[in-house]
Amino acid sequence: MKKALPVLLALALAVAGCRGSRRKVIAVIPKGTSHLFWLSVQAGAVAAGQDLGVEVLWNGPATETEYSRQIQIVDSMIARRVDGIALAAAERKALVGVVDRAMKAGIPVTVFDSGLDSDNYTSFVATDNYQAGRLAARTLARLLGGKGKVAVVMHAPGSFSTMERERGFDEAVAQEFPGIQVVARQFGLSDRAKAVAATENILTAHPDIDGLFASTEPSSTGAALALRARNLAGKVKFVAFDSSESMIADLKAGVIDAMVVQDPFRMGYEAVRTLVEKINGGNPPRRMDLPARVVSRDNLHDPEVQKLISPDLDRYLKRR
Repeated sequence: MKKALPVLLALALAVAGCRGSRRKVIAVIPKGTSHLFWLSVQAGAVAAGQDLGVEVLWNGPATETEYSRQIQIVDSMIARRVDGIALAAAERKALVGVVDRAMKAGIPVTVFDSGLDSDNYTSFVATDNYQAGRLAARTLARLLGGKGKVAVVMHAPGSFSTMERERGFDEAVAQEFPGIQVVARQFGLSDRAKAVAATENILTAHPDIDGLFASTEPSSTGAALALRARNLAGKVKFVAFDSSESMIADLKAGVIDAMVVQDPFRMGYEAVRTLVEKINGGNPPRRMDLPARVVSRDNLHDPEVQKLISPDLDRYLKRR
């Protein structure tokens, strides 16, 4: 038995060495998976994985309101003992507990895109959504000449990122543009059909409305459909948020006057990069605020704008 001890010890050390040298695994869990924004985030995360030599596991709920499903996915990644988790929290309060569980288990968490009512995470990577909302307000005010009635098609209750950009919009209007009145707000609930209905309700209740702001891609797509259906393209000034193929077509057609766009590719890349830095013993930045920019028909074809609104997804994602 004594002779066997050195052999057993050597085997144990060999197994531990194999575990220590295995490829690190980063789980990236978005709010949803059905919109272009999230595909761009995924492409950025995959690009970081390729550059930094880690495996990226991408898994999220189908829609951005399924936060209970998102909690299940995070718990499954904790049970799997991944090396890091990047999470875009669908609900600012509901996801706090599961992030606490991951951190307690020694798994670093980078929160990206949308924040939590907690400071218990490794890094936070997101658009400066409050400033993006203020940028949207200033853009719409410029289109309206500083006066008129406007409405907001919001995202969903509890979504930190969109609540911040909606707050930024409201506060910029109140502080800087006394001639503009926000007369209505309704939720699109991350659903194009519901956003159409919300916009229709606003247009029915306020037929004299001058401007519209939608705070996400699905809300923007639905609002554009409602404006088209009522032949209000160009008559109601419309500032959208994010971009998609249909939104770019609506921008060209004059249904949308401007889009405030983020850099989701970089967001996904930095979310993974901060985790790899932490895993390797570094100190990634606690917070990384990424700027948004306005896209209009005037600058639509600028090379830097094209990188934001038409990322090369096929280079990184296997799509049918």
